Amino acid sequence: MFSIYIILFWLFLVVLRPTRKVALALLPWLVFAVCYDSMRFFPNYKVNPIDVRGIFEAERSLFGIATASGTIIPGEWFSAHHCAVADFMAGVFYLCWVPVPLAYAISLYLRGKREMYLRFSIAFLFVNLVGFCGYYIYPAAPPWYALKYGFEPVLNTPGNVAGLIRFDQLLGVPVFQSIYGNNSNVFAAVPSLHAAYMLVTTIYAVKAREHKLTIAIFAFICMGIWWTAVYSTHHYIIDVLLGILTTIVAVAVLEGCILRNAAVGKALKKYIARI
Repeated sequence: MFSIYIILFWLFLVVLRPTRKVALALLPWLVFAVCYDSMRFFPNYKVNPIDVRGIFEAERSLFGIATASGTIIPGEWFSAHHCAVADFMAGVFYLCWVPVPLAYAISLYLRGKREMYLRFSIAFLFVNLVGFCGYYIYPAAPPWYALKYGFEPVLNTPGNVAGLIRFDQLLGVPVFQSIYGNNSNVFAAVPSLHAAYMLVTTIYAVKAREHKLTIAIFAFICMGIWWTAVYSTHHYIIDVLLGILTTIVAVAVLEGCILRNAAVGKALKKYIARI
């Protein structure tokens, strides 16, 4: 997974040319990538016990769908009721989760909106750090794990492409298999940061007063990712809702408290002047 971000950073540098300013501007994204990948060295299940059954039963209780064979979770229903168009769109949406936010950050930087670029980049990093804390506080298995392995947590279980395999089969290319096959910890489903990334991007597009079409596209991708998370059995609806809540709370704390601090504001202005 880390190699993907290294490639993205390299592309960013190629576009902007490697300078000290660009390197400094990239710092929040580099910290994000390093923190994300470093979790493989200290898995969350070493801190707290893994929940498999509890969240599955909660999902079934809150959002279960009644069938002739009993009540099933939404992801399980989608596994039995899917189509090629939905499978293709699901793959497209899920491929946007990091590239679109990073592309938007590049856009802000290139257009000279350095303050908004930095605020968005810091917010993206902060939302991730809050989400990573959630991983360690509450290690939880995704729905595909419960459906495939049952309710007993098995450490070092390999990553699984789940419902996104249908996208790979449509294209005849192992796009998601190459991504999720290298996932080092499958017990990090809560909160869903897939649900968070495009939401924070949409929020800052509104704050930056982007064109209404841009905001609408971001919002559409955002909701598409939310749907895909459940459709592909990568996340429960509960995970998605907690990912949305994580984003809202993190951005509110950052913008309402941290960045309004006089010392932080002064440091932010100095940082902007250097990028």
